[in-house]
Amino acid sequence: MKPSLKLLLSVFALTSLFCGHTSAAEKKKLQVFILAGQSNMQGHAKISTFEHIGMDPATKPMLDAMLGPDGKPKVCERVWISALGCGKDEQEERMGTLTAGFGASAEKVGPEFTFGIYMEKATDAPVLLIKTAWGGKSLNTDFRPPSAGPYVFNEQQLGAFQKQGKDVAAMNAEKAKATGVYYRLMIEHVKKVLADPKRVVPGYDAAQGCEIAGFAWFQGWNDMVDGGTYPNRDKAGGYDAYSTAMAHFIRDVRKDLNAPKMPFVIGVIGVGGPTAEYAPDQQRYKPTHDNIRAAMAAPALMPEFKVNVAAVLTEKYWDKELTAAKAKENALKQQAKNLAKDGNLKPAEEKAALDKLRAEGMTERERTVLEKGISNLEFHYLGSAKILGGIGKGLAEAMAELKQLKAAK
Repeated sequence: MKPSLKLLLSVFALTSLFCGHTSAAEKKKLQVFILAGQSNMQGHAKISTFEHIGMDPATKPMLDAMLGPDGKPKVCERVWISALGCGKDEQEERMGTLTAGFGASAEKVGPEFTFGIYMEKATDAPVLLIKTAWGGKSLNTDFRPPSAGPYVFNEQQLGAFQKQGKDVAAMNAEKAKATGVYYRLMIEHVKKVLADPKRVVPGYDAAQGCEIAGFAWFQGWNDMVDGGTYPNRDKAGGYDAYSTAMAHFIRDVRKDLNAPKMPFVIGVIGVGGPTAEYAPDQQRYKPTHDNIRAAMAAPALMPEFKVNVAAVLTEKYWDKELTAAKAKENALKQQAKNLAKDGNLKPAEEKAALDKLRAEGMTERERTVLEKGISNLEFHYLGSAKILGGIGKGLAEAMAELKQLKAAK
């Protein structure tokens, strides 16, 4: 256990009560953590990538924590989950004792698995995770908080609409209809679960009550690629509107959940790893990636949030070995395509050529990590349980750091 995790019990004392006020002497109050965001909070790492975690001595202890004595994914004894947006229907609720399979589908995990595991290690109280995540959503529109006000099209967008002959009034009406929909769904679901905790946590003790112990937000891709909302995203300050909306979001969820001091952790998008280590072919993305990451982390530096909001740089959990192996394989794929084009090869012949190139141009280790470590695309953190597991653990540890920051003030 890391020392910072031991501080989590103190963090709990900072949070406000949602389910009734009880004395500090009571230690078994249900600890509620809200997890929200888009596709990477849903989680697209297949359980089949767990083995890859154990291939790295640095993350082998995390794998040990994720598996039970039988070698299968751990079933947490004191952690329950209600997940909305992670089923075949985006309004389908999945709930039960926490284990693997509460990701974007029953064969996947997101940050919730390791987050719950490390919460269970940090406290002897029961834990409830309420997860609301939907893929392909933005903060600027879908999760837009009430106090941020209506979405207002900028001059560049309005000019483009006019050139395209679009009805600006109709565009405004459409945007207004979409604005804040998923924020409201999130709040509604959290309140629904907290109105009857026993529905999700069978052994819930109403006499002990429950409290909201923290909120983890992990989202960013759809805002990052939105050149309409953020026309100057490659320039310094290009995502300032994101920081403003995020600050409103934090204030609003605290207000709407009656939890004014609720610890809040922001998972800062880190696809691709640290930008300082970007390869030559990635340099064109560096300004945009640097700017969105700075904007996402900015609220944690605001005076009003300094002791109860933290930003976790998820870039540090990116797997460099996977990136290097994938880059080498991509180069070999391009080489095989060139051979196929020059030699007019059939698909089966091209595949055979690629297999030969991989056998000769890659080490057994490289081929193995690709086979066992990747289950999705790069913007889904390669569908790597090693990466998303590290992120979930990091989000949990950041909850403890909030107490440390307040003590140092």
